[in-house]
Amino acid sequence: MAGFGGLLIAASLVAPLVGTTHISLARAFDRSMPFADNVDAQIFFIARLPRVVAAALVGAGLATAGVVFQALLRNPLAAPETLGVSIGAITLLPPASLAGVPSVSIASFLGSLGALSVVYALSLARSRGMSSTVLLLGGVILTTFLGAIVSFVQYLADFTKTFQTVRWLMGSLDVGGYGAIVAALVPLGLSAIGYATLPRTLDLISLGPDAAAARGVDVARAERLALVSASLSTGAAVSLGGPIGFIGIVVPHLVRMIVGADHRLVLPGAALFGAAFLIACDLVARTIAPPVELPVGIVTAMIGGPFFLWLLLRRTR
Repeated sequence: MAGFGGLLIAASLVAPLVGTTHISLARAFDRSMPFADNVDAQIFFIARLPRVVAAALVGAGLATAGVVFQALLRNPLAAPETLGVSIGAITLLPPASLAGVPSVSIASFLGSLGALSVVYALSLARSRGMSSTVLLLGGVILTTFLGAIVSFVQYLADFTKTFQTVRWLMGSLDVGGYGAIVAALVPLGLSAIGYATLPRTLDLISLGPDAAAARGVDVARAERLALVSASLSTGAAVSLGGPIGFIGIVVPHLVRMIVGADHRLVLPGAALFGAAFLIACDLVARTIAPPVELPVGIVTAMIGGPFFLWLLLRRTR
């Protein structure tokens, strides 16, 4: 945990200072100069720091959701994107707010929860318990269906809106403010409370629902709590950075290789390492082809794609 925390601290300190434009940290914190005239402060506090904070929250949210889905379904390929939760969190609402909370954050959570509810209902209709195979197949079908809806909306939109949508669907952390970050802290905090009650339960469910029930676990209640918590964190993450892929698959497996299968270590380790990992990926996306900034989803896909194929081959063997 200290190692993962150290990686996160190092990434958080380095990332705001690195970019296509060099800045002076001393000048950025110089209070003698008006903020409107301090270019270094504007770059640091408006352009880079919110992006780093958003990357940390998105990485932690997607990574912990991946841990929960994989343990719950006892399937190493389960993740927010394979279950349709990520694309379900994509909102088509216009920019607005409800009680000070942006509609994007609200709709992202409701969309992710709704998509997962559909898949979960399919699994319950298939059997008394939750079938991981049906959940995964339902997730693939739902992802295709919702993707068709998104494509239809893009087709009807004008060129400018379509270009913005395509960039966002690639995964973008161009936040440029703290309002969306503050709004995302609410569902992320609620999911963290849910995750805090799950480690022992996930350890037992990983052995099978019957084995968990024999040891006093209310499996149905634990499944609902886990699914809602994972949907909360996924919805919050997508509302900030779009549907960034492979974080929910790659990070949980890397963490398990280091700390083992105990979810008392895996959940916090995935949160810390997922945050550091996405900050590093976003740093690469911002600096690899200056002055152009690549969508961070491209970088995570280039890393996660080969890892996913290796995982499939390893599982087949």
